[in-house]
Amino acid sequence: LFLFCGRRADRIKGLLWQQDGFLLLYKRLDDGHFRWPRDKNEVRELSPQQLRWLLEGLSPEQKTTVKRR
Repeated sequence: LFLFCGRRADRIKGLLWQQDGFLLLYKRLDDGHFRWPRDKNEVRELSPQQLRWLLEGLSPEQKTTVKRR
């Protein structure tokens, strides 16, 4: 999955390869913006949990997490 974000940072596009072609995903936040890298040095891979946080409009870098029992 490759993610792309424009200048406004309230919209995100995803490009996912499947066996028969690409799938284009699009998400727009009604309020707020995505926490997106500003330069090439900030680009990195995300874990599935960090991706979920990003798509929910949260920062992929959470200061604390609650551990499940």
